[in-house]
Order: sequence, then C-alpha cells, then structure tokens
Amino acid sequence: MSILTVENLNHGFGDRVLLEDVNFRLLRGEHVGLVGANGEGKSTFINIITGHQLPDDGKIEWAKDVKVGYLDQHAVLTKGLTIRDALRQAFQPLLEKNARLDEIYVELGDEATDEEQMAKLLDEMGVLQTALEHSDFYSIDTKIEEVAGGFGLTDFGLDTDVTELSGGQRTKILLAKLLLSRPDILLLDEPTNYLDTEHIVWLETYLQNYENAFILISHDIPFLNRVVNLIYHVENAHLTRYVGNYDKFQELYEVQKAHQEAAFNRQQKEIADLKDFVARNKARVATRNMAMSRQKKLDKMDKIELAAERPDPIFTFTSDRTPSRVIFEAKDLVIGYDTPLTHPLSLKLERGQKICLIGANGIGKTTLLKSLMGLIPSLSGTTQQGDFLSIGYFEQESTRDLDRTCLEDVWEVFPHMNQAEVRAALARCGLTSKHIESRIGVLSGGEQAKVRLCKLINRPNNVLVLDEPTNHLDPQAKAALLKGLQDYSGTILMVCHEPEFYEALVTDVWDGQGFSLKKA
Repeated sequence: MSILTVENLNHGFGDRVLLEDVNFRLLRGEHVGLVGANGEGKSTFINIITGHQLPDDGKIEWAKDVKVGYLDQHAVLTKGLTIRDALRQAFQPLLEKNARLDEIYVELGDEATDEEQMAKLLDEMGVLQTALEHSDFYSIDTKIEEVAGGFGLTDFGLDTDVTELSGGQRTKILLAKLLLSRPDILLLDEPTNYLDTEHIVWLETYLQNYENAFILISHDIPFLNRVVNLIYHVENAHLTRYVGNYDKFQELYEVQKAHQEAAFNRQQKEIADLKDFVARNKARVATRNMAMSRQKKLDKMDKIELAAERPDPIFTFTSDRTPSRVIFEAKDLVIGYDTPLTHPLSLKLERGQKICLIGANGIGKTTLLKSLMGLIPSLSGTTQQGDFLSIGYFEQESTRDLDRTCLEDVWEVFPHMNQAEVRAALARCGLTSKHIESRIGVLSGGEQAKVRLCKLINRPNNVLVLDEPTNHLDPQAKAALLKGLQDYSGTILMVCHEPEFYEALVTDVWDGQGFSLKKA
C-alpha cells in the first residue's frame, strides 16, 4: 500500500524550473535514496512533501494516520533541557498516557469516586496499560541509552544541558530523537554531514534494520550503497526510479543514457535525410506529393531530446609565494570559549604538509582551526604563525549575505574583474547562468559551497584551512575538489569526516579525539 503519492508536481523559482511533472510513490518499508547533482531540487522536494513549501502545481497525498519524521535542523532546544529530557520528548504521547494513568490511580483512591465512575476509570486504565505495554513504554530508558550511545551522546552525560553542546552535537540529539520516535517514514537530508565515522557506521546498521520506510538524501556514496534498495534520480527537473542501490543505479543510468544517445543519433540522421529529400523534391511536380508526405512525417515526429549536460566543476587553487618552513606552531595551547575544550597541547604544521584533523563533533576541531589562525583567542598557551603566510579559509557554514546574487557576492571580493570574468569564474565551479543570477539564499547547500570555493580558488594563497569542505557537495564536485587539492603545491590543514576523500590526499592524519593530536 502506498503511504505517499505525488502526482504531476511542478515547482520553480522565477524562470528556473526545479521540478516538472514529477510523479512519485512510496510503499511501506521501502528504503529510498534521493540523488542528483547539487541544485537539482532534492531538498525542495522534501520541503514540499512535508508542507514546508507549497508547490506551484500538483497533488501530494499521504495515507491516513501516517507518522512522518523529518530532521528539522532549525528546531530549538531550550536552555535548561538536558539531553535525556530532549530524547524523552520522542515518547511524548506515551508519557502523556502514563501521566493520565497516574491520575487514574489517584482518582481510584479517592473516597468520593462512586461505582459508576470507578468502572469507567478501570476501563480507561486497562486501555492505557495495554497501549503502554504494546509500545514497550517501560523500556524507553533502555532505548534512549542505546540510541544516545550510538551517537556518542552518553560521552557528555545525559544530564548535560543541551545549550552547552556544539551545533553538531545538538543536531545529533535531534536525529536521535527522530529515530526514537520510530515514524512510519523517515525523511533524512544529508544526516552524515553531522556525524563522525563511528556514528555513521551505527546509523548505517540502524537504517539497514529499519522496518519502516525512509527517504534519504546523501552524497556519501558508500553509505547510500549499504542502506537503500531504491534510487530516485533528480535530473533536469524530472524524477526517475531505479531498483537497487547507488552502484546499480549508475550502471542502469549509463546503459539508459547510451540507448538514448543512440536513438537520438538515429533520429537525427533520419531527420537530415527527410529534410534533404524535401529540399530536393518539393519543387518538382512529379515528386511534390512525396516531398509533402515526408514533410508531414517531419512535422509529426516526436523529437528525442538529450538531457542537458551539467558542466563538471574545475577547482584549480592558485599558489602564492613560498612561506617559512613552520606554518603554525602551538605550545601548551588550551582552546575554548568560556570553558576549556582541551588539555594543554603542542603541535607543529610545516610547509608542504597536507593534514586531516579527525575526531568526534564538539571536541574543538573548528575552534582549533580558528585559534591557530588567530580568529579567536586561546585560553592559555601560545600560538605562532610563520612568515609570508597567505591563508585561504573555507568555513563549514556561512549565513552571510544570503540576499545577494552569486554574481554580486563574488564581484565584491574581486572588484578588478569585469562581469564576464566573474561569470566565467563561477561557471568553472559548476554553476549555470541561472544559479549565478540567483540569490545565494535560494541555492542548495552544495551550490553555496561552490560559491565559497570560487572565492577561495581565485585568490593566491600558500596555506589552505578547510573546515568540512565536502559537506553538501555532489560526487562530481567532490572528485573535482580532490583533484584540485592533490595538484595544489601549498600546505593544507583540513577537517573532514570522509575517509574516501582525505585518505587519497593527506600526508598525515591528526586524531583529535580528546585532543591528543597524535599522528595516526
């Protein structure tokens, strides 16, 4: 039975069509991967089916009483709420039943309760007790411990105030709460962006054994391969269904694409032959009827159109003058804001090294990057930068200037360029003219990352400090970024949680767990 049916869905921004005549059906228990290049409309589709955006046209129908679970990264966790309290909210309906049961016990012990009222209370009590038992209510603390442990939340203590945690840790709480609620359908938009390797493995196992349906957006191909059994591919505003995991989809997609190209080439030859016949014979009386017949065939022909090819991005980083041998050096450094995140640590980054800093969310990886660059003060100890440094910094997220167009945003940084040069620079990063003219705020996370990368590659530097640069990027963009960083002759200090990416690039890995920062 279908739990979600989408028919003839259309949606766009201005003259940019994102979804056109889209049809989609989800059955109970299906594990769906929603894939496609950055900006094709994957997150927009999720926002539409959850009611966060209205489509321009089309029908969206959920089955009756379906419980939908959506990871809302903008949900507010209020001060004073502990991790345990936040996770217990997943069981709110059961907690309310249990609270009502407690009220009934009090009412049953009240001497003023007559026999008729008592009979009704006993009936209600039986219904509530059965519901709680069937829902495993009395084991919710065990479930909370299990899921919290899977995401590393027990490391902080479940009585920790949620406002003391980092953004990544708070996202883990929201994700854990969502899984604990066990909805009929899970909607997950790039959940691995906020998880460390061990927690990705835990989520992978969880989703493999999840008996209900889910729709997953992810650019983490190994993760997708292991958890989905259906792929819906968004390309050129259309949605196409493939049975199997991502690798199977790629195989079928290439075969389908080859067939489409062959059919297109055959038809183009036929069209050329028909046009040639018409041109040679329409003026002759003896062959005019045959020429008219060929022309009618041309006019009625259902033309095959090939999907427009998206340009693959090219990220070529420009090197500046050679810096000193030591890039960053820290001695007895303690980082943090109000409270220390680390014990005193000492480290040295030297010219030519390409380092990946790994470790769990919240241990201070981003804080360390900012402390080394002097963007925030350390709590104690010393940091020293080398000489002649030109640092290019890629922030994990940026919410600045979302009302500007991509063109305006890059042009302000490079006022010496003319408009054609700015457009060409953005196009090399894989952005089309419609993206370039769009406000940054309406772009996908991957497209916004490409704009930030455009500003980075067009300024000479000799040190790159990159904080989760692969987040939101589609596979083509990741491959282009990896090649650009491999070809880069300068020094790299990077935070990344994708071994498939950083292992092909770095000279050393610093394990930041607990900030021992020993080389792996």
